[in-house]
Amino acid sequence: MGDGEPASPPAPEKKGAEEEEDDFGYRLFPDRNKKPQSFLFRSLFTFHNKCQLMLRFTLDTNPYARLLLEALKQSGCTVFNDRHFSCENCDGCVSGGFDAATSQIVLCQNNIRQQSHMNRVVTHELIHAFDHCRAHVDWFKNVKHLACSEIRAANLSGDCTLLNEIARFKFGLKGHHQTCVRDRAIRSILAVRKVSKETAEKAVDEVFDACFNDLEPFGRIPHSKADAKRAYRDFQNRDRYTANL
Repeated sequence: MGDGEPASPPAPEKKGAEEEEDDFGYRLFPDRNKKPQSFLFRSLFTFHNKCQLMLRFTLDTNPYARLLLEALKQSGCTVFNDRHFSCENCDGCVSGGFDAATSQIVLCQNNIRQQSHMNRVVTHELIHAFDHCRAHVDWFKNVKHLACSEIRAANLSGDCTLLNEIARFKFGLKGHHQTCVRDRAIRSILAVRKVSKETAEKAVDEVFDACFNDLEPFGRIPHSKADAKRAYRDFQNRDRYTANL
């Protein structure tokens, strides 16, 4: 915003009477604190039903998502659709989020309207889930940890493909991918943490090289679905190679 019992996010230390308490981005996901709605109501609610259908299609067919699901399973963190994904209404500025307190990926059913968008959001959040599984990520108190995962998510999810950047009317050649990853990581931090832009930029810059070059579990930057399919095949064959050594 862990495997184990759900817990409320730790309260931040206040540094002054005038400093506003950080809610760790939960304000963007108002449905997190509401009682679950009945299955009948959710089935009849168009956004929710469409979200569930698009999610299932992504998990079944998208090579980015399939690789990450397999990597999570091999790391001891098997993902279950009903347990680890939740379609909810969110603030207008976000498409999804990873709730570390409950190990759930939130998909913003009111903001995700296209399958391609769902593919990117699921992939982005699964990268956070993978980082949460394999490392002791302090999401709430260590902004560098958050920055590292946001860099990896922007780099490996397809967020910064050429076509997506053109759609945002952003153009560039030399170093443009790195610039996009840096900018989107900073934006993500600012969306969920009440820190200054300078603090977010400093955190991203300090960990950028190491985290940008951490390509697990893809082994490469998947710039397209074709790249992701090759990465998925390579990932499936890793154990075969080592078994013959």
